[in-house]
Amino acid sequence: MGSGRDKLVDGLYGLGWAGVKKLPEPAAAALGRRIADTVWKRRGKSVLRLESNLARVVPDAGPERLRALSRAGMRSYMRYWMESFRLPAMDPRRFGTDVTMKDEHVLREALASGRGVIVALPHLANWDLAGAWVTGHVGVPFTTVAERLKPESLYDRFVAYRQSLGMEVLPHSGGAAFGTLARRLRAGGMICLVADRDLSASGVEVDFFGATARMPAGPALLAQQTGAVLLPATLYYGDAPKMYGRIHPEVEVPGTGTRTEKTAAMTQALADAFASGIAEHPEDWHMLQRLWLDDLEERP
Repeated sequence: MGSGRDKLVDGLYGLGWAGVKKLPEPAAAALGRRIADTVWKRRGKSVLRLESNLARVVPDAGPERLRALSRAGMRSYMRYWMESFRLPAMDPRRFGTDVTMKDEHVLREALASGRGVIVALPHLANWDLAGAWVTGHVGVPFTTVAERLKPESLYDRFVAYRQSLGMEVLPHSGGAAFGTLARRLRAGGMICLVADRDLSASGVEVDFFGATARMPAGPALLAQQTGAVLLPATLYYGDAPKMYGRIHPEVEVPGTGTRTEKTAAMTQALADAFASGIAEHPEDWHMLQRLWLDDLEERP
């Protein structure tokens, strides 16, 4: 049963990559909105979870506002997929005009320092488009990590897709990724990590919108171990095809404390930067899974 479902999922993604990129841009955007609205109306688990997560981000929102936010959230999420299916076929010159990054100079100065750069960002807007902006507009290759998806052929599609945009992609599973990332940073390279959710035992507990969540320790540990510059980044959508973002100030390694204490303080600083971007544009936060620890405890 599992292998049949895997083949179906992989086939649907394959159709998306093959078909959507051939559609005119307005047609692809309209298709994404129709799919989003259909899924939203069904009120499935993902939509209800998104709404529950948004209720923490916008605590004063009533039921009507939350439903409107979750509908906008699903449209934003499907916009991500429609754009991603089309990205490999896009003219790279568009990355400099479609994406506007506030405080871009902070990133460029960090790159020029030669210390290596870690950019950590949450699941906001289109992080793949932001990656294409880095390789196509800033002109810098970078390394990232991808979760191993099932079926394996789907993971291979994601890797090939991201590599086509100029990214080096390492598998999330196994301990080898951390060592490779550290080597890239020591050589003065750049890595980008989506870092707003980590439910593993190594996740660092942070205060996030007034409750406890876990986020990955990797960005903070890599910065401590290699001396690299750690920069939070947040994104949000404008009217299509525009996307905006901000490079936040460096999260510095504290001067005192144990490695554990330093990691906790730095990860909390990342969480605070992420929260500021998410609070300003909650509809562009694509968190359709459980995140907060007290939500995890609801499971039977």
